[in-house]
Amino acid sequence: MMIYRGDFAERRDAYYADLGLSRDAQSFVAGVKADLVQELHLLNATLPDNDKVRLRWGGENRISVTPLTPAPEPTGLAALKAEVARAWPMTGLLDVLKETALDTGFLNSFQTSASREALPAAVRDQRLLLCLYGLGTNAGLKRVAAGSPDVSYDELLHIRRRYIDPASLKAACAQVASATLAIRNPEIWGTPGTTCAGDSTKFGAWDRNLMTEWHARYGGRGVMIYWHVERQATCVYSQLKRCSSSEVAAMIEGVLRHCTDMEIQRQYVDSHGQSAVGFCFLPSSGF
Repeated sequence: MMIYRGDFAERRDAYYADLGLSRDAQSFVAGVKADLVQELHLLNATLPDNDKVRLRWGGENRISVTPLTPAPEPTGLAALKAEVARAWPMTGLLDVLKETALDTGFLNSFQTSASREALPAAVRDQRLLLCLYGLGTNAGLKRVAAGSPDVSYDELLHIRRRYIDPASLKAACAQVASATLAIRNPEIWGTPGTTCAGDSTKFGAWDRNLMTEWHARYGGRGVMIYWHVERQATCVYSQLKRCSSSEVAAMIEGVLRHCTDMEIQRQYVDSHGQSAVGFCFLPSSGF
């Protein structure tokens, strides 16, 4: 685990000495090159008699390596797992969702679209959690209602129609992401970063979905979800897009509209063969 210290600039020589590294960049690169050359010569000499490595005549990966035998489990890992299981036995995803709602208050982002609200706040919040759990896990409202004797499917459907909409979901996700960024201990996680990575993932979808398209690269029908993830793997923004839509537009939209407390100064994306992305400012024409 890396610990970030504020006295690195003053004690740079001591830290480099503890790590066994040289401050001379050229000597460091020369050492790495020498190690690589030695390993390549060793591979070339032992390849004919090595039954773990095979050379293929076709395909992208010409060198095939047999997976190594798994290393034995560290002695302290079993004790750590046992302690986690003792502290949080049988913790379900719905329990985690409830604790997150209590800690962050993200349920306040969901407001009714009706002219008045007759449900008590405790009943409304319970049904909201059940609806979000059913939709988020893809279990569905009917299965969630079947496992909850004190709520019916029609009651959950009412909450789904009156409270849950894209704007409320985005506001709730931004609130949870900001709370995650704020609660981190800098001595463990480091100082808050300003870099973010973006990429899309294909999900299969039925043809009757109006956004479903055939993906020319990955094949199959589906939709794309474009993720914006900061360096510690917290998603700060996600959006649904078509398979043929521009990822550049999705990247720019996520940078401008992520609505979290993170200040994005650098964005890393898959270039897909492009070398540069240009930004411009268009002044108002006055019309």
